[in-house]
Amino acid sequence: MNEKAKKLSKENIIVDGHIDLPFRLYKENLLEEENINLNKNTSGNFDTYKAKKGGLNCPFMAIYTPSEKSENESYTFANSLIDLVNNVIKSNKEFDYAFTPKDVIKNFKKNKISLPMGMENGSPIGKDINRIKYFFDRGIRYMTLTHAADNQICDSSYDSRNTWNGLSDFGRKVVREMNKIGMMIDVSHCTDKTFYDILKITNKPLVATHSSPRKFTPNFERNMSDNMIKDLASNNGLIMLNFGSGFISEQSNKSFGDINSKVEKYKIESNLKDSDKKILKYKDDLINTVKPFASINDFVDTIDHVKELVGIDHIGLGSDFEGLGNTLPYDLKDASTYPNILYKLLEREYSQIEIKKICSDNLFRVWNANLQNRQI
Repeated sequence: MNEKAKKLSKENIIVDGHIDLPFRLYKENLLEEENINLNKNTSGNFDTYKAKKGGLNCPFMAIYTPSEKSENESYTFANSLIDLVNNVIKSNKEFDYAFTPKDVIKNFKKNKISLPMGMENGSPIGKDINRIKYFFDRGIRYMTLTHAADNQICDSSYDSRNTWNGLSDFGRKVVREMNKIGMMIDVSHCTDKTFYDILKITNKPLVATHSSPRKFTPNFERNMSDNMIKDLASNNGLIMLNFGSGFISEQSNKSFGDINSKVEKYKIESNLKDSDKKILKYKDDLINTVKPFASINDFVDTIDHVKELVGIDHIGLGSDFEGLGNTLPYDLKDASTYPNILYKLLEREYSQIEIKKICSDNLFRVWNANLQNRQI
């Protein structure tokens, strides 16, 4: 990595659309902890040390609720994770709140890392449309409408039931209310039909906070087809590209699929639970043997593809750090590695203006457009 890439990482605001730090801290039993010190090099993908080294200034904290939780449980859990993020900000002087792009810019000038929040899975709003404003007032600036299973709002790309054939009637109300409130609509995890249902209704630009082009993973519906990316761009929206090996490489996607199948077979034959340490060790051993990781060049290929398809104005970064386990590509293993991306972009003759757009300007445009003409 050259000095120019390092310099650009410090001069530009780098926004990441999706980091699952809150859920990681929950799994580490820190939900009730009063002082959560992240100003050190931890074993996770994200902490202050790695963020500063990588020039990351604005990681969106994902308020993720697992699909198996009931709507009431989801509401309580989402609130507890928002409380956790507030506690992280209070515990670490390097962090600060951000509710608008202006806040991010102001924090950047003070050498602070902004921690805006997005909600992953719309289950916590239940069937109460007023909860959208409630969560907006608590700091949520986008909502991923669904996650691993169909919910009360729409269908999930990971769920074969196709409960609503796209958006539910309530989901249509949710889209209109989010537009009205100024909360960005995140189309990651949605089925293709859900995406097009949203597109018909929305009067604001959409964002896919952690998705990638399906061109590189043809049978992986979780990613977006070229036509979807074109239509997202026509809406003036943005795809924030996922770093996961299985999202950016067909070979990695297949290899991790094979590993998951073997793990599932082992789990059933051994009568073990997902969380059992034997399962985790078995999976780690398989991954360490096969080494099914993509390369950083595979990731930058996805940037090239979207640029060729719709232009530079519709590309952002959405690592999915802390949510991908041991599936990250070589040279993109944690929040210290953003300069590696900039180095590859410079190698491929991206201009500094184009790099700035990818790092933050494109997301700021979409975020500001959603905040315009808010009705509260």
